[in-house]
Amino acid sequence: MKILMVSSEAVPYAKTGGLADAVSALAITLSNMGHDVKIVIPRYYKIDRSQLLQLQGPMGVPAGQVEAWTAVYKTTMPGCDKLEVYFIDHEGCFGRDGIYGVPGETDFHDNPYRFALLCHGAFQLCRKIGWYPDIIHAHDWSAALALSLLKHVYRWQDFGGTAGVISIHNLGYQGQYSKDSFPALGMDWGLYYGASIEHDGGINFLQTGIASAEMVTTVSPTYAEEIKTAEGGFGMDGLLRARGDAVRGILNGCDTKAWNPEIDKKIPATYSAKNMKGKAICKAELQKRFGLEQNPDIPVFGVVTRLADQKGIAELFAPSYGCLYSLCANMNIQFVVLGSGEAWCENEINVLQSKLPNFRAYIGYNDELSHLIEAGSDFFVMPSHYEPCGLNQIYSMIYGTLPIVRRTGGLADTVQNYNESTGEGTGFMFDAITPSALYNTVGWAVYAYYNKKDHIKAMRLRGMKSVFSWEDAAKKYLEVYDEALRRK
Repeated sequence: MKILMVSSEAVPYAKTGGLADAVSALAITLSNMGHDVKIVIPRYYKIDRSQLLQLQGPMGVPAGQVEAWTAVYKTTMPGCDKLEVYFIDHEGCFGRDGIYGVPGETDFHDNPYRFALLCHGAFQLCRKIGWYPDIIHAHDWSAALALSLLKHVYRWQDFGGTAGVISIHNLGYQGQYSKDSFPALGMDWGLYYGASIEHDGGINFLQTGIASAEMVTTVSPTYAEEIKTAEGGFGMDGLLRARGDAVRGILNGCDTKAWNPEIDKKIPATYSAKNMKGKAICKAELQKRFGLEQNPDIPVFGVVTRLADQKGIAELFAPSYGCLYSLCANMNIQFVVLGSGEAWCENEINVLQSKLPNFRAYIGYNDELSHLIEAGSDFFVMPSHYEPCGLNQIYSMIYGTLPIVRRTGGLADTVQNYNESTGEGTGFMFDAITPSALYNTVGWAVYAYYNKKDHIKAMRLRGMKSVFSWEDAAKKYLEVYDEALRRK
């Protein structure tokens, strides 16, 4: 099968979150299974052109009101020579820092034009290289317009045999802009309503992608149901219910080459379910790096997160509301945090560090430190308001670190709640998104750590033996592709 992945991100070239990991991992897996897969993304400023091969001749792209001229570069994915990655090069759109924005302008004012150029460019690329896919798989709002263009424009030209699939990695981001931006899309005004682009008097990229795709996927089965509700639908629940028979939830896999305690070169000692000695070494190093008391008997709770409301930061850190201070003041625990985001939260974390000797944080992101926290912690805390799939709870289980999570989305699909009677489970779960619920669940984990050591050991080993396979996910995507072709 010929499959074109259209995305704003793909590792190792451009990344802001899990989208980039998922796109590349799925494409590599499908390619290794024998399918003809290609990825197209923008050539951002930080992607070095000297490391890429430029295709001959310019490429005209009919985005906006005047045809734009772009260059096209290509390379092969590291570790998978069969997988070609193409880059649309346009200095005016992509020759800047940031994928979607920068600190002073978190959402670039011309994003509608920038990502319309990507989506139109995907079709022009296929024409340029003489390769026409069976499936165009668009990822998130920034690529969603490609499916509207496929259904309403290009299918009547050279893409009559192509079906469209959209993957929603996070419904909270939809690409909503003023109606004034519609001309930037390079579409006839008749499609403003006709292609379901109009939303609340403006435009909505994700909405037109959902309405236009043959099949809609998201990154966990539970999240696929949550987005059909008023609470979890972010205004798209009615459309998603109407398209319910076309919606599928497919759990993301895990890249076990990058996240595997048996071979991880970023941690001070490797270990496995058969020999856990290395985990104790990692814990001691984690305590040392964060300036905590080096005591193997005190449980360490780790957090690696974006400091954003979705992640439950208010319930954990907010002044006079969050439970972090009480947790560290009332319980014999240690707590470490790695993250950056909202300024108020960064400031409050620094205040908490000054008050609590058993709480330490690193503001920013550090890949090596994120591996150390996963390996060295006893528990990993994820109090998300919603979580389409989540990766850190998966990494935690693989590293023998027990996740403490809210029962939502992919967290509910991956973590098995602790049963105090039998000792079964792979983590600790709660339902209400309140500071008291989080406090009590951490307390439950602390009780088990000190009083049910055999249960904790069994849970760790059970989590480390869990399998989160991209091969399994890829097989389910292939079923979706087959159904999309039938529906076309």
